[in-house]
Amino acid sequence: MLLSRLTENAYKTAVITGASSGIGRETAIVFFKAGWNVVIIAPGRDALETTRNKALETALSGPPKISVIAGSVTDEAFVEDLFAQVQREFGRIDVLFNNAGITATPALLEDVTLQTFQDVISVNVTGAFLCSRAAFRVFKSQNPMGGRIINNGSITVRTPRPGSVAYTVSKHAITGLTRTTALDGRAFNIACSQIDIGKQDSLCSSCHTTRSGVPLSSFPDGVAGSRTMPEAKIDVRYVAEAVVYMASLPTNVSVPEMCIMYANVCVFWRCRADNFMPRPTAAPSFVGRG
Repeated sequence: MLLSRLTENAYKTAVITGASSGIGRETAIVFFKAGWNVVIIAPGRDALETTRNKALETALSGPPKISVIAGSVTDEAFVEDLFAQVQREFGRIDVLFNNAGITATPALLEDVTLQTFQDVISVNVTGAFLCSRAAFRVFKSQNPMGGRIINNGSITVRTPRPGSVAYTVSKHAITGLTRTTALDGRAFNIACSQIDIGKQDSLCSSCHTTRSGVPLSSFPDGVAGSRTMPEAKIDVRYVAEAVVYMASLPTNVSVPEMCIMYANVCVFWRCRADNFMPRPTAAPSFVGRG
C-alpha cells in the first residue's frame, strides 16, 4: 500500500534543504527512489554532489531528475531565486522539506553568547521562514493550486536537553511556524506538517550522542543533566520514509505533527537516568534527556 501510494506521486517535485548529509541526504535518496523530482540545497556543492550520486545509484534510467543548488537558506535573495528557478525548471513545486539546521556547543544559559544564539536562530528559524514564504507563494500561484511544507522539528520541543537553549528555542519557533503556516494555507490547499525526530543514525545526530555535555560542576550539588547519556538510535532511513509518506498524501489530508524515535527512550514521562545506562545510585532522578 505504501509503495503504491509513493509511486502515485511519480514526477512530482520536492525541494529539500540541508541535503548534504544525514536526514536530508537520506530523504533525498528515498524521494528520488520513489519517483520524485528532487532539488537538494545546502551551502557545500561537493557534499550535495555526493548526495546526488548516491541517489542516482538507486534509480532506473530516465526520469525523475535530481538537481543540485548550492547556497544558504539564510540569504533572502538566494531563496527567492531558488524557488523561481525550480518553478521554471519543473513547472511546479509539490513539497518543501525544511530540514536545514545547526546546533551549538552545550552551555549553560549564562554562558551562551548572543552571536551563538543568533547563528542558530538564523539557520533554524529564519532559513525555514524564508523557504516557507517562498514556497507558499509558489504553491498559491501554481495551477492546480497547493502544496505541502514539512518542517523538521525535534523531540526537544517535548523534552529539551540541559544546555541547549538556542537549539531548543529554535525548535519551539518551528512549531509556531508550522501551525501558523497550516492555518494560513488552508484556503489555498497548502498543508504544513512537523516531524519531531529522536536520535537517528546520521552524522548530525552524533553531535548529541557523543558529546560530554555541560560540565557537572556547573550544576549545584551534582544535579543530573551533565553526564553523557547515550540514547538509542533508529536507522535514518525510517525517518526519510516517514517524511516521504507524509509528502505522498493528498493536500486535503494532513499529518499536523509526527514524532518518530526509538521506542524505549524516555521522553514523555519521569524516568531515572539508569534507564539509559548505569550510574551511581546516589544521583537523583530527573525529567528529560540530560
